Parts: sequence; structure tokens; C-alpha cells
Amino acid sequence: MKKIGFLGTGNMGFAIMNGISNSNIDDITLYAFDVNESAREKAVRTGAMICTSECDLVEKCDYIFLAVKPQVLPGVLETIRPAVTNQKVIVSIAAGITGEYLKSQTIDDLKAVLVMPNTPLLLGCGATALAKVDPVSDEEFGLICSIFAACGRIAVLPADRMKEIIAINGSSPAFIYLFAKGFIEYAKSVDIPEETSSELFAATLTGSAKMITDSGYSIDELIKMVSSPGGTTLAGLDRLYEGNLTQVVINACDSCTKRAYELSDNNK
Repeated sequence: MKKIGFLGTGNMGFAIMNGISNSNIDDITLYAFDVNESAREKAVRTGAMICTSECDLVEKCDYIFLAVKPQVLPGVLETIRPAVTNQKVIVSIAAGITGEYLKSQTIDDLKAVLVMPNTPLLLGCGATALAKVDPVSDEEFGLICSIFAACGRIAVLPADRMKEIIAINGSSPAFIYLFAKGFIEYAKSVDIPEETSSELFAATLTGSAKMITDSGYSIDELIKMVSSPGGTTLAGLDRLYEGNLTQVVINACDSCTKRAYELSDNNK
């Protein structure tokens, strides 16, 4: 029986725990600790057992998920350092945190896995990037991969690309929601109910995503398929091109990555 603990059971920690509890992965026991009482109450709904302290959780568990904000991570690592051994695997979902930093704050031969998940894990539709930090074994890394694979899609990356990937899957849901908000606000302005526009646009997002992954067409080809000469789509696209939407998205991703490096520099 593998004992998996979560230090921090906020939105992302809870999403991962909920995904695990709703998966078909056997032989896992969940533990949790959070300083916030309401967060602890949410964790109980996933079947987790609540620990009395950070060190209590680390001592009991084989795998410890650091599901706290990067800004509070240094204090958490200082607290748990006495309980960390090279028999445990530390899983960090904090943006900008490196394996080298985790080792420097705990033990030199720490086993660590770096993970960038996203909140759709809550519905079993997540997209998660993972990187292994030596001396984590293939078996140990495989278990972490299987946990996230049970909650959506996964991709394994080199550890030095984990800051760049944040914009692609970690932060991008917020960018997509903001994009969606424009369509929903437009619908309201022309007297289309928000419920109707939300359902139609969400279904369109799902179908469009499927076209990207399964149709075999490139992004440019997919755009062309929807764009009849002289038609309504081109009229709308012209305005998006005027606003240089693609470059705006690239700039947003670049800002996201720069912030990840700042967080990493602040935790050296």
C-alpha cells in the first residue's frame, strides 16, 4: 500500500486528490495536511486522513506532494527537513521550483519529481507535464505518472523545460477562460442567454481541441477549413489579425515564463 500525502489542499492539491480518489488506481492511501480548516474539510471528502502537522505527514508517507504556493514553500521545506529521507519521493507542483533547490533545502540525495498540472484534473480532464530528478527510480516516477495519467493526459519533459511549459498547460486555462469571456459577453450584448452561449462555446472548444489532436490537419489548415472566401469567419479573423492575437498570446506566455524564472531566482 503506497501512502501518498499532500501538504496543501487548496484548489490544485484538492484537484489532484479528487482525481486520485475517482481513479481506478489501487493500493493507495491518501493523507493530507493544511493550515486552513476549510481546506482540510475538503480533503476529507476525497477519503484522505488528516495529519496533525507537516512532519507528521512526511513521516507517514512514501510520496509527499508539495501543493503549496512557491512563496510559502521555503518555510514548509525548513519545517519538514528533519523528517525527509532518501526513501521518500517529494513531488513539487510549485511553479519555478527546481530539483536543485529542493535538494539544497532538504538532503543532497533527495528523490524529487517536478510536476506542472492544471485545474481540469478536478474533472479527470487534466494535462500534466512531469520531469524526473535523479535519483528517482523508473518505478517511482512511473507511479507518479500513472496518478496523473488517471486524471487526464501527461507528457514527460526534461527538468530544464518545466518553467517554459507552465504557460502551455498550467496557466493556459485562465487564458482560455478570458478568451471565452469575450464570446459570452458578446452573446449577452445581442440578447443571447449566457447559458446558451456558454454551452455552445464550450462544446466548440471541446470539438476544436479534438480537431487539433485527431484530425491530422495543421493549425493553419484548420483555420482555412472554417474560413470561406468573403465569409463571416474571415471578417472576424481580420479583426483578430489587426489586434495581432497570436503575438499577444506569445507575449502572455513569455510573461508567464519570466515570472517562473523570477520565482526560481527568489528561491535559490
